Amino acid sequence: MSKETEKLLQMANNDLRDLDLYIQELSAFLPLAICAVNPFGLLITINSAFQDLTGYKEAEAIGKRMEKMFANGKEFRDLISSESVLKKKKQKRKMILLVKSGREIPVSMSISARRDENGEFIGYFIALLDIEDFEKLRESLEKKVKERTGDLERKTEELRESRVALMNVLEDVENARMLAEEEKNKTMAIITNFSDGLLFFDFENKLSLINSQAKSFFNIKSSKLIGKRLSEFSKKSALDPLVDIIKNSKNSRIKEVYREELNLKKNVFFEVSTIFLKRDKKKIGSLIIIHNVSREKVVERLKTEFVSLSAHQLRTPLSAIKWTLRMLLDGDLGKVNPDQKEYIEKTYKSNERMIALVNDLLNVTRIEEGRYLYRKTTTEIQPLIEFVISSLRDKIKKQKIKLKFIKPKKKVSKIKVDVEKVRMAIYNIINNAISYTPHGGKVDVSLMGEKDGVRVEVSDNGIGIPKDQQKRVFSKFFRAGNAVREETTGTGLGLYITKNIIEAHNGKVWFDSKEGKGTTFYFTIPFTTNH
Repeated sequence: MSKETEKLLQMANNDLRDLDLYIQELSAFLPLAICAVNPFGLLITINSAFQDLTGYKEAEAIGKRMEKMFANGKEFRDLISSESVLKKKKQKRKMILLVKSGREIPVSMSISARRDENGEFIGYFIALLDIEDFEKLRESLEKKVKERTGDLERKTEELRESRVALMNVLEDVENARMLAEEEKNKTMAIITNFSDGLLFFDFENKLSLINSQAKSFFNIKSSKLIGKRLSEFSKKSALDPLVDIIKNSKNSRIKEVYREELNLKKNVFFEVSTIFLKRDKKKIGSLIIIHNVSREKVVERLKTEFVSLSAHQLRTPLSAIKWTLRMLLDGDLGKVNPDQKEYIEKTYKSNERMIALVNDLLNVTRIEEGRYLYRKTTTEIQPLIEFVISSLRDKIKKQKIKLKFIKPKKKVSKIKVDVEKVRMAIYNIINNAISYTPHGGKVDVSLMGEKDGVRVEVSDNGIGIPKDQQKRVFSKFFRAGNAVREETTGTGLGLYITKNIIEAHNGKVWFDSKEGKGTTFYFTIPFTTNH
């Protein structure tokens, strides 16, 4: 074998290996769930986005029947056995995906047949798009570069054995290169026509790729920007609003960003996220994803307006019912017998829960409209805590809770807050601690002064929060499974409102919890809370 032939073969091997790594890394980092199944519908490979979407780890998913992951599994079976798919025709369907948690997610599924180098059918490629969050994402990855390393190694060995075999291997390598180039072109076509805007900066922070959608968003020509460093973009460039979000002011490098809002023009909103791409634990560049969320913003605004209108409409009749029931209980409308009074009291309590729910909904709409805090005064926080504890005395006594208020050794400085709202936040946390602590349990409330502000801790030895549900504690309408079993009433809005109140004062709220052992909630409010 000549040295020139060996060099050519080595170059071909390196090109195929690099291309395969490129395709694998692109598949891993793109926010599109991709998997491959064998002819019998069993999962054989998945990417990271697939794991994030379904909740299944790779070890759990591999070997699982794909049809079991859809609510309409029969439709999936019919689809993979259809002649149109087997004849290399890509199919696209709206399906209902069943994720590990049991939640149903509508997805757009693209499926195409996989064939080996001889054209033999070996299974399917499937791409899943969560159309709740990415309705405009239309394209899907159709193929991966076929792994040919083993085949090339075998042919390389044959090459060393005879000159005749060498010519065959070179011919196979050339075909593989053509196939790899074709796959690369397909991948680049997908990136170019991606419905989200994509920009790629290399490890030196030079812009090396910008797709058509991003150019359209910013109304720019890529030829003027390709090759420029992030620090070289002029202050008057069209990308200036994006640079302000992704650029680290300390070192002029790209910083980690997740779903930061970008508003380029009136009623047009985008969310910006950055992904750091790595190879062998070494950073090779940064991918910037720009997603148009204008429609979601409009829907969110309409939803908020609807909730606000509905809550206001419910408030008046509920208040009328409350006072009528109160008059009945007080005997203002005539004497009622004990049985009647019992039913009226139950109705009165149910009506009170409805009023609380309406008030919580109104608070949520005010939070989302940015008009929640409006009366800040300078005050001490200790009287607020004492007021809340006093208002809960009957409940504490009824459940035989041992509540202890641990006061600071030194007087805590005053803070400027919206007293009504902070009192509500304290009430929500302490009331939860009491509600989810068994009869005879213990609740400790601690107040302490810190260098920059005040800190409050509320700990209990109650039911705790399951570990797999802790990330959702501050979400709207969320209630942990064990909490629902313990206390059937509740709106799931208290902690969401509490978090917004504390953060509106530049504070922080967090918790530690262990199921069956108890929970401790913490929050801090700085002395300076200008917003």
